[in-house]
This record gives sequence, C-alpha cells and structure tokens, in this order.
Amino acid sequence: MKKILLRVCLAAALLSAHIVHATTQEEARLIANSAERGNHGAQVLLALIYLDGDAGYPKNDKSAAYWFDRAAHQGNAYAQMMLGDFYAEGRGVAKSAKDAFYWRERAARQGNAKAQLKLGEMYLAAEGVARDYDKAEYWLGKAADQGEREAQYQLGKMYHAGHGVTRDLERGRNWLERAAAQGNSDAIKLLNFFVELGKDSTEVFQQGGAQLEKLANQGDPEAQHQLALRYESGAWGVMQSNEKALYWFNQAAENGNAGAMKSLAHIYRRGLIGVEMDPKAAAYWEERAVHPGAEAK
Repeated sequence: MKKILLRVCLAAALLSAHIVHATTQEEARLIANSAERGNHGAQVLLALIYLDGDAGYPKNDKSAAYWFDRAAHQGNAYAQMMLGDFYAEGRGVAKSAKDAFYWRERAARQGNAKAQLKLGEMYLAAEGVARDYDKAEYWLGKAADQGEREAQYQLGKMYHAGHGVTRDLERGRNWLERAAAQGNSDAIKLLNFFVELGKDSTEVFQQGGAQLEKLANQGDPEAQHQLALRYESGAWGVMQSNEKALYWFNQAAENGNAGAMKSLAHIYRRGLIGVEMDPKAAAYWEERAVHPGAEAK
C-alpha cells in the first residue's frame, strides 16, 4: 500500500506535464478513495483518469470536469487551468468564456504559465473580458518569463507591430527569437518572413486588414501580396479564400511584385489553392520573378 501511495504522490508531482499513464485498477481505487475524502491532488488525478479513459474507467468529460472543479475550488492551480480550458471549449460543462476567464485568472495568479498565456490571449481578443492591452502584455510577459514559447511569440508580435503597446522592434525580435529557439514554428516563419520582406515591406505587413485592403485597392503591389498571403492562409483576422488569394497574387504579380510571382510559381507547380498543376505557368512566373520588370510574353 505504501508503494502505491508513493506512486500516487509521484504522479501528482508530474501533473504540470500531464504525465499520468498505465494506472492500475488498484491505484485508481486508491486515487478515487482519496479524491472522495477531499485530497485535491487525487481529485486531479481522478479527473485525468476520466479524461483519458484509464485504468478501466470510461472516458467521461463530465466526470473529469466534476473532479477538476472539486480540486479547483480547493485552490489547485493545475485544476483551475484545466477547468478554464473546459469552459472555453464547452467540454463536460456549458461553454462559458466568462467562467473560462474566472478560472484561468485564478490559476494565473498562482503562477501557472499556461493559464497566464491564455489569460493574456483573452485580454487581446476581448474574450470573456473587455479588451485590455496593458493586461494582455502583463500576463503574456509573465508566461514568457517562465519560458512559455507561445507567450513569447505573442509578445514578440505585439512589440514588433506596436499592437496595443509602444512599438519596439528590438524587443519584439528578441521575444520572437526566444520563441523560435524553443521550436515555435510560427515565430520561425515570422522571423524569416521579416528578413525576406525587408524594412519597407514589413511596414506594409503590420497594417490591419481594412487598411491593407484599402492600400491593395489603390494599387500598392506589396499590400496586394500581403493581402493574398492572408487570404491564402486565413491569417491575421482575414477569412480564408482561395479565390481572393489567387486574385490578389495575380494583381500583385502583374504590378511587378517578385514575391507574388514566386508564390504563383509555387502554387502552379504544386496545384495549390484550387488551381490545377501547370508546369508551364509555374515556369513562366519563375522567369518573371527573376526579371520582375520584364514584359509578359
């Protein structure tokens, strides 16, 4: 019995990494008994058992939410973070951004980096709370300081774009580089994107969707290219649209934007965004990209 209890305690110490696996039925009974008697660590373990469908227990989101709730009310930061996620997703409970914010804030104040990240994102998106860039910066900064790479990426974007904060390119790049060093693919792509864009293009990249579309309609080829990229991926607040992406790639390319020409070459070579593979068209745009000022043949 002491051996089982020791394993339960060790599992509890690993909760932040969600490492609970191969639980035996005997251990599960011990965990359930401890949970019923009010041990919040055991309550979290039992919630995870229901979440994963472990030790002969069926997967049951409602039961998982119930035990996370029991532990959260006792001040368990991990349970509070998980309960916030459950409310955000409507998993095992009625979906509620307000309740998601409530529990994430409590976990964040106890130092849970994941909760701090998500709280910062909620302040940015005005999700369950009024938009507040200062608080978004504060909580993302807390999570970033703990090494949370997604928070580092979000903070880097804020500083680089001056999004709700005083623009600071050096500080923004620093956070993006720290996120990239931890393998955050979005940070890696963005850093490489900025290098390829150059200073002038980066200014256009920072524009919001409405302003970018205005510039594109006025004939700015870089804005047209950036708008095409956003429509292609559905990024930065733009609804994904293959048709609009292709339209703006062509507009930018015809206006001499080499990046758009390279994009079209890639699209036709691979048969992307709803177009058929066309080696001839791919070769045409590759050639135009090398000599962007050349007349179309």
